[in-house]
Amino acid sequence: MSPSTRSRLLLAAGAVLFGGLTYACAGSRSTSLAGSGDNAQRVYVAPGEHDELYAFLSGGFGGQVGVYGLPSGRLLRTVPVFSQHAENGWGYSEETKPMLETSYGFIPWDDLHHTALSQTKGEDDGRWLFVNGNNTPRVARIDLTHFETTEILEIPNASGNHASPFVTENSEYIVSSTRFSIPMPNRDVPIDEYKKHFKGQISFITANQPGKMDIAFQLVVPGFNYDLARAGKGPSSGWMFFTSYNSEQANTLLEVNASQADKDYIAAVNFRAAEACMKQGKGRKVAVEYRHNFIDEFSRIARSERKTSITQIQPTECPGVMFFLPTPKSPHGADVDPTGEFVVAGGKLATVIPVHSTKKMLTAIANKEFEGELEGIPVLKYASTIAGEVKEPGLGPLHTEFDGKGYAYTSMFISSEIVKWKLGTWEVVDRAPTYYSVGHLMIPGGATVKPFGKYALAMNKITKDRYLPTGPELTHSAQLYDISGEKMQLLLDFPTQGEPHYANAIDAKLIKDKQIKFYSLAENKHPHVARAEREVGVERRGKVVHVRMTATRSHFAPDNIEGVQVGDTVLFHVTNLEQDWDVPHGFAILGATNAELLIMPGETKTLRWTPDRSGVFPMYCTDFCSALHQEMQGYVRVSPAGSTVALKGNNSKAAAPGGGSN
Repeated sequence: MSPSTRSRLLLAAGAVLFGGLTYACAGSRSTSLAGSGDNAQRVYVAPGEHDELYAFLSGGFGGQVGVYGLPSGRLLRTVPVFSQHAENGWGYSEETKPMLETSYGFIPWDDLHHTALSQTKGEDDGRWLFVNGNNTPRVARIDLTHFETTEILEIPNASGNHASPFVTENSEYIVSSTRFSIPMPNRDVPIDEYKKHFKGQISFITANQPGKMDIAFQLVVPGFNYDLARAGKGPSSGWMFFTSYNSEQANTLLEVNASQADKDYIAAVNFRAAEACMKQGKGRKVAVEYRHNFIDEFSRIARSERKTSITQIQPTECPGVMFFLPTPKSPHGADVDPTGEFVVAGGKLATVIPVHSTKKMLTAIANKEFEGELEGIPVLKYASTIAGEVKEPGLGPLHTEFDGKGYAYTSMFISSEIVKWKLGTWEVVDRAPTYYSVGHLMIPGGATVKPFGKYALAMNKITKDRYLPTGPELTHSAQLYDISGEKMQLLLDFPTQGEPHYANAIDAKLIKDKQIKFYSLAENKHPHVARAEREVGVERRGKVVHVRMTATRSHFAPDNIEGVQVGDTVLFHVTNLEQDWDVPHGFAILGATNAELLIMPGETKTLRWTPDRSGVFPMYCTDFCSALHQEMQGYVRVSPAGSTVALKGNNSKAAAPGGGSN
């Protein structure tokens, strides 16, 4: 069968599925579905009890991370990352706006595809969650002691930051690579000269020191589309494996023109060899512009640093840094088993699941078992690296995770199922249907040396009839399976935010007792903090009015302000004086064109407001904080420009119009 014929047949099978029919694969198939009392009991978390796991699901086009409890599927929190979030003022408050700065300017949205937990010795350690921005290439760090994004790094020379932010086994690096190859440096060139001008990049980003993420080095690679990645471990420690497709280097109608070759490639990168190359001075400094944004621990104010150069490595100048492993066909996942011996590629248009041996790969490299090279990068022989192939697994294999018991689980997009197969024998032992068209799946710890191995979570692309209909746009669906026995059992459907592409989950015991419950007022280094009501004040500096304000149950100080003029910029610096857990205060004012503030205990946040008309404007607390929450309000009087009304706030110090400094 020719490659083009195979592609047409697979696409036809997909069309049959989407027409409403199901594909019945050969072999045994689990049919135990949710709904029984036993299954309901397995996911039931009684009132007042806690879930077993935290699950972090990417929000896709929502740009955020959803935090869910498993096995209940309850949504616990949305962590804002790349998109403004009106619920707590992320990207609206003056303290957080710098987190969304890029070399393209202030960008309040991104497409968040993948998550990766920090690791120590190949195990999830619960310190940080790393996530990627796909559209404006960025990676971010979320601190899991308070579930907040604390650092964002823009990736230069990148477009479509898809193979990201997968983590090495001791969090030395997270990686980022190009989905859309572009001219490097980016410039005005004819698109039909793609093969001449377009290049890819793979960036290794220092990750193990908070506040210091940066590009350690960037490999310049052939202009393919790089997709997903995993770090090696055990015999493959020091390596990172990336899938790539469009080895044809097509630039139009990729569904046809990037599906011609029978095989594409896994890119195997020896990052220890790259480090040695750097020490030998073979890296080259190049001028670029990108941003590094981070939140100061004590002031809680974000800063945006402009960066102007990185170090690039050409693989041809560093022999041993990079090799290509042929793999069928249009691969998506590159997944390393817990032992580090096997690398599984999910070829979207492949009729088998190829499994590469890292030991065979290293032997083949030593023996120079090459079938050629691509732009100077050696291509290993397929037979020299392949450990085995899973035959007739289903249609549209995408992504594989592992249970730590010798089994692998692969998501099948076209045939809408999870397929369980045995490492070493490559035989399919079970199938479970998904509803519908599963993309990624997740086993807690499935990318580590010690998977949790009790559950698998399918993240489905199509929901159809699973929930009450909500117009043309339907929620996406996650489905939880019990994988502890011989056969998979579907336990639960639950709706998700945005479009999850990938997820991680971790034993709640590693995180829940490390939570910060409030910020210390004594350690608050915000320049406009008021640690007590006696420190509040109202001050004019030209056309800017600073209001230093406190919030406590159940009033603001000051709660009446006069002397503001039309056209002034008013900065409300609100400090939450509470020093108790779970007592945030909110702040909003009539006519504000941004969002509320949500201020945690001990924290100071700033709202910018520019009144465009005179009058009296109410302000109030937006977060229910006490029995007298409704009484927590105040007024700002705005007079015409040039008015002689004195600037003042009750219970506060005030400076005369035009005077004072802050």
